[in-house]
Amino acid sequence: MPSYKYELRDGTGQVMAGVLEAPSLLEATGLARAQGGYLVNITPLAGGMAGTMDRLRSFSVEMGPGLGDVLAFTNQLAVMIKAGINIRNAIAGIAEGVKNRKFQAIIYQIKTDVESGEPFSQALAKHPAVFSALYVNMVRASELSGNLGHMLERLAIYIDNQADTRRTVIGAMVYPCIIGVMAVLTTVVLLTYVLPKLTPLFAGKEQYLPGVTKVVLGISDFLIGFWWVLLLAVGGIVTGFILSLRTPKGRRLWDIVKLRVPLLGRMFRALYISRGMSTMGELVRAGVPVLETLSITADVAGNVLHKEVWQKVHNKVQQGGKIAEPLRHQTLLPPNVVQMIAAGEESGTLGEVLGDVAEFYYRELRATVKTVTSMIEPVMIIIMGVVVGFIVASVLLPIFKLSHVLTKG
Repeated sequence: MPSYKYELRDGTGQVMAGVLEAPSLLEATGLARAQGGYLVNITPLAGGMAGTMDRLRSFSVEMGPGLGDVLAFTNQLAVMIKAGINIRNAIAGIAEGVKNRKFQAIIYQIKTDVESGEPFSQALAKHPAVFSALYVNMVRASELSGNLGHMLERLAIYIDNQADTRRTVIGAMVYPCIIGVMAVLTTVVLLTYVLPKLTPLFAGKEQYLPGVTKVVLGISDFLIGFWWVLLLAVGGIVTGFILSLRTPKGRRLWDIVKLRVPLLGRMFRALYISRGMSTMGELVRAGVPVLETLSITADVAGNVLHKEVWQKVHNKVQQGGKIAEPLRHQTLLPPNVVQMIAAGEESGTLGEVLGDVAEFYYRELRATVKTVTSMIEPVMIIIMGVVVGFIVASVLLPIFKLSHVLTKG
């Protein structure tokens, strides 16, 4: 178990030092404070970091840090900073308990940069793939105002909300995808395994087969004999779609489709509005300059069309205009949202207004997800039933027809 050296100042001003063992720096801090007095400093003893660096050198392949790792780091750092722990010691203590070794290496690098005299925000900015521009700018604003602990708490809440939103949207797509996969697999099994066992019944009687049966038998023969062609076609379509998303025109077209597709369009609309309002509101309340706020909001929009709207607002504000003015001439944000933004600008409560709008659309997003899920389920089941029923009917029809011919003959 790691050991920590601590220093406490009692009521008479005398400093007492000691050593204790705890699973993490956070728990060590609680044990030290429980002894009474003011916690001056607490530091991991030598050896823990060396062992960790040895483990870092020995690892081979591991996934990079995700949103959950950043959330845990932010929560722990907020608690330690508010407890009065030096930021360098807090970062080192958190790194000791991080399980993701790539993230652990990043945290140690941040600690090294801070110890060399760099601001915490500047050290974070060196890792844009992990700490977003919003994260860095909010930390930078807190460094100027001296409320880093409070700002980290707000960052943790923001990250948690974004993670929950992502889980909500992904969760809404899981069930339809499962039903879709099951429908495809069922169709393939029927066409490549079940139907071929019945085709000997129709040998020499092709003139009596309905047209629909001939079509299904042709599809079955194609799947059995040329399945590799189908795989190549599907692979080509998927590859082409992915490559098209990397082009400006392809990405724009896909973002337009997401906003206009039935059922899902309303969900994506609520998602983008909630994300934009939440991001902008947090940055405004943190005291980040307006132009920087609008630039970051555009970057995290998640949709090309919404990004273009915020870029136009950025250009207008840069010329001396107000945020609400260019928003009146677009169709992505509802008029009532624009009116609330204008009222917030006039009253000086823009941050609070944006937070309220974000919360409203977050609730609408969750309600929309439930509605979309409840509507997609029966639609997918009906489609699956139609496909399977079509195949079954194509097999039963000729059997009934042949039975009738034999009976009549």
